[in-house]
Amino acid sequence: MGGCFSKPKPVELKIEVVLPEKERGKEELLAGGKGSPRAYQGNGTARHFHADERLPAPHPYPSAQDCVEAAVCHVKDLENGQMREVELGWGKVLLVKDNGEFHALGHKCPHYGAPLVKGELSQDTQEVGWDLPEGCLGPPWTLKVSSIGGVSWAVGKSQQLLGHRGEGLLLVAPAQHCPPPGVLSRGRVRCPWHGACFNISTGDLEDFPGLDSLHKFQVKIEKEKVYVRASKQALQLQRRTKVMAKCISPSAGHSSSTNVLIVGAGAAGLVCAETLRQEGFSDRIVLCTLDRHLPYDRPKLSKSLDAQPEQLALRPKEFFRAYGIEVLTEAQVVTVDVRNKKVVFKDGFKLEYSKLLLAPGSSPKTLSCKGKEVENVFTIRTPEDANRVVRLARGRNAVVVGAGFLGMEVAAYLTEKAHSVSVVELEETPFRRFLGERVGRALMKMFENNRVKFYMQTEVSELRAQEGKLKEVVLKSSKVVRADVCVVGIGAVPATGFLRQSSINLDSRGFIPVNKMMQTNVPGVFAAGDAVTFPLAWRNNRKVNIPHWQMAHAQGRVAAQNMLAQEAEISTVPYLWTAMFGKSLRYAGYGEGFDDVIIQGDLEELKFVAFYTKGDEVIAVASMNYDPIVSKVAEVLASGRAIRKREVETGDMSWLTGKGS
Repeated sequence: MGGCFSKPKPVELKIEVVLPEKERGKEELLAGGKGSPRAYQGNGTARHFHADERLPAPHPYPSAQDCVEAAVCHVKDLENGQMREVELGWGKVLLVKDNGEFHALGHKCPHYGAPLVKGELSQDTQEVGWDLPEGCLGPPWTLKVSSIGGVSWAVGKSQQLLGHRGEGLLLVAPAQHCPPPGVLSRGRVRCPWHGACFNISTGDLEDFPGLDSLHKFQVKIEKEKVYVRASKQALQLQRRTKVMAKCISPSAGHSSSTNVLIVGAGAAGLVCAETLRQEGFSDRIVLCTLDRHLPYDRPKLSKSLDAQPEQLALRPKEFFRAYGIEVLTEAQVVTVDVRNKKVVFKDGFKLEYSKLLLAPGSSPKTLSCKGKEVENVFTIRTPEDANRVVRLARGRNAVVVGAGFLGMEVAAYLTEKAHSVSVVELEETPFRRFLGERVGRALMKMFENNRVKFYMQTEVSELRAQEGKLKEVVLKSSKVVRADVCVVGIGAVPATGFLRQSSINLDSRGFIPVNKMMQTNVPGVFAAGDAVTFPLAWRNNRKVNIPHWQMAHAQGRVAAQNMLAQEAEISTVPYLWTAMFGKSLRYAGYGEGFDDVIIQGDLEELKFVAFYTKGDEVIAVASMNYDPIVSKVAEVLASGRAIRKREVETGDMSWLTGKGS
């Protein structure tokens, strides 16, 4: 991938030194707060950490017996831009060679455990000079890389890296002089399965999905051999949660005010809360959700219907308690008063806020046909919904209405549980609008080979019951399908009804328009997730709605950063996936409005890559059994490079390494 990035010219990088807490003098009190110290000041870069927290050393090992060290290869065994999995006794390590330096990281993606060695490594370096004020002696300084936004840069050979504080912020070791000019590297590895990206110099998560980062291990070169030293515990865990501030102003009982209120506890809401803590915010954060559960992995609901809530949880209860992130479950907001910065809940409870994130998600559409009130008809919204569907379908007849991602995932899962599975769809083929006719037909054949019956170009006209429970689904084509349980997956609408009486703008479809910083039209009010439309940077800032799990993560982080006045902008490349019958389909980009599909590989064998084009440009890619092609394309798009239609028509993939036109 090195060729995908042009070599930039050396730049003089302006660095802001953030003084240690004790040097900043007296801190202001939050306006309207209860006397708790500010967690951010001015431009939001100041940090406040709890007294018992310590900034992490680069490799915090308790003692020698808790570590393992070994030679893993010769220095010439890897070329620049190569990765290799190496054994280290207690586990494996991902070894990366980038610009002559070796980096050792956790080898599995913390999201779902994908082997990162099969992912995509991108490389880019920039020569820099430090522009520091005089008198930079003392404790570790936080250096803010102010001229490069949106990327986590790391110090190269010239300076020891102690830790990392968000995008563009580096901690360097105490020095007797200002750090010399050096090289910044933005090398990163992208997961082959779902597109998460990790900085190879720090192990930090740079793009989503997922919540955790990689461990970074010590590397040394002796006599032309590469040695890696690692904590045994870290080798086994294969994930690292970033250092976070703790809340220093916990609520007393049911306090009526909070510094940050987050409406919605999906991916956007949780990532927003975690990012605030990672960035040093130490005041009160309240998450509220309609669910009865703490934040969980919602995409798994339709892929693994019998998963229990505790198996889906993204973080344990102890995590929220440790970092002072309060979660109000089964809490419905009915009114938002932006003038007085206050929300009202359904039970009458009122809560004031300083900053507000709206991440309410969406509500599934329901059938409006005759008999819609009969029992055993579901939309998959909660773990309880999914679990009941599996129980009712076991050995019986299941009907799925809608052949989109949710419907097809449910149908695939039920084939091994139910006596029969039928799919009803208004279009000619599944996924037609999203993946096109040819890919849709290939996937439809896969389902038919697994005994799924399709009823296409029709819809439900009636649900018939026996003793109040579903027995038959009547179609407008006059077909009658036996059904003991029915799952409806015909789309969703933004869950923004509670905002209609507020002064927060909604568009004609009920979505919340936001800018690149996830800001609404009301100062201090942000929005993220399925309920927003936002400008998609690499599609000429076209306002779009992308209800993907990965995109919600990215938007939640950007919202948090801008609550702290960091002026971050949303720039991630959309990435999604689906899994059916043990096969995964990956997708990157934004393909709405595509006018042609160029397919390479074999659709019949379900080993293919499909490029979606509009005019002369590739705007999206999908693949099955063709990893890591989608991650490679996502990296090209993330670099800002346009992919031309002619580059993919020939079947020559050399353009992926920058050797093409």
